[in-house]
Amino acid sequence: MIVEFAKLIQNQNLSKADREWFPKILTKFATFNRQGAQQVLDCSTENLIRFLRSMLAAREPAWQRLQAARAIELYQRLVLKLPTVDFQPIIEKLEAISRDELLEKRANEKRGDHPNTDSDFDAVYLLEDGDVGKIDPTEIPVIQETRKLLRVRHYARRTEQAYIGWIERFLEFVKPKNADEASEFEVREFLSDLAVNGHVSASTQNQAFSSLLFLFRDVLKRKIEFLEAERAKRSERVPVVLTIEEINQVFSFLGGRDLLFGRLLYGAGLRHYEGLRLRVKDVDFSARQLTVRDEKGAKDRVTVLPELIVADLQRQLEATRLLHEQDLAAGGGRVYLPFALAKKYPKAETEFVWQYVFPAVRISQDPISGEMRRHHQYESVFTQSLRNAVKRAGVLKKVTPHTLRHSFATHLLQQGADIRTVQELLGHADVATTMIYTHVLNRPSLAVISPADRLMS
Repeated sequence: MIVEFAKLIQNQNLSKADREWFPKILTKFATFNRQGAQQVLDCSTENLIRFLRSMLAAREPAWQRLQAARAIELYQRLVLKLPTVDFQPIIEKLEAISRDELLEKRANEKRGDHPNTDSDFDAVYLLEDGDVGKIDPTEIPVIQETRKLLRVRHYARRTEQAYIGWIERFLEFVKPKNADEASEFEVREFLSDLAVNGHVSASTQNQAFSSLLFLFRDVLKRKIEFLEAERAKRSERVPVVLTIEEINQVFSFLGGRDLLFGRLLYGAGLRHYEGLRLRVKDVDFSARQLTVRDEKGAKDRVTVLPELIVADLQRQLEATRLLHEQDLAAGGGRVYLPFALAKKYPKAETEFVWQYVFPAVRISQDPISGEMRRHHQYESVFTQSLRNAVKRAGVLKKVTPHTLRHSFATHLLQQGADIRTVQELLGHADVATTMIYTHVLNRPSLAVISPADRLMS
């Protein structure tokens, strides 16, 4: 039957390459399904998906998987004379993935990055627990070593970007010296200059301090004596908190997934990135609780799942499931797994329970591994929606996604919740951090009447 197929496609509007390769793909497909070339091939959707997954496991690019799907779809239509409607979503998904890979390849070529060259291979550090990811070989050695060590120790991607940024600024400050030639006096001068001339905030200066501390102590293995550098004292700012009425006003201008996500942050006291990174397995509907994995400080914690969002969250998970099934059908469906879990559980990255509750609309490339995956929703999506809702609601406060977490803690304390309980729900290591929310309490036992109000009476 493959011979018959090869004759039929000669009259089709196909490229010379497709006319040559489609029969070869069908032969490979027949072998995969343990069928002979003379047999009528079983081109069911299930067999197609299994075949595409085998190609993905073999690291074959998306354009080749797309070519395979088109060949099998054409065989179904020309030889079997059966409808191919079920094949179209798979082909469309592979077309999108193939386009993304082509754009990425072109971007790499513009940067002079050639994935198959020896120099790029040398830029990948192999560790006992797997690949750390690609390190740009054009960066100076000290930056490459810093990135390597940060990834070995599982620092967050955002932390890596911040540390590298500060180290690069420091190297520019001491230029033409190298990092290992810089003196402790120059380190102190750099940090002081940030505060005196750069007018940076205390937290920003301390981040620069931590970056250089990591560089000298952990990368360069130099004993440091500048811990007394002029680090600005962090100002104790009162967090912005919305009233319940203001939250209702803001939420009235959110809809769909944005409204669900906002209610999740407020109702569970989540940080913005914790909501984005929430995975299907961390939602427990029966216990009405959420498990926040690898939060700030590399800890896990359990918090409350609001009854208000249960039905909407279940619908969101169903939509996520359908999207995941489409990705699997297209030969994808893989998700990022932290640390060495991908090595320990090879099949976990395609399992539904590991998928993000709020997945991104498009497939994207992992900046470290280079793998094409569906990551979680980009952080600017909800930030922008919230900003617009606050403006339309007429709330005259500087509101960010973190404001919803501040409001969660404050409202719990106003309702009489024990501060230790609030501390656990927020994941604060020190109760002193939680105490900052007591500034808005106006319970009878703590009420204070302004002397000006006595004048009126």
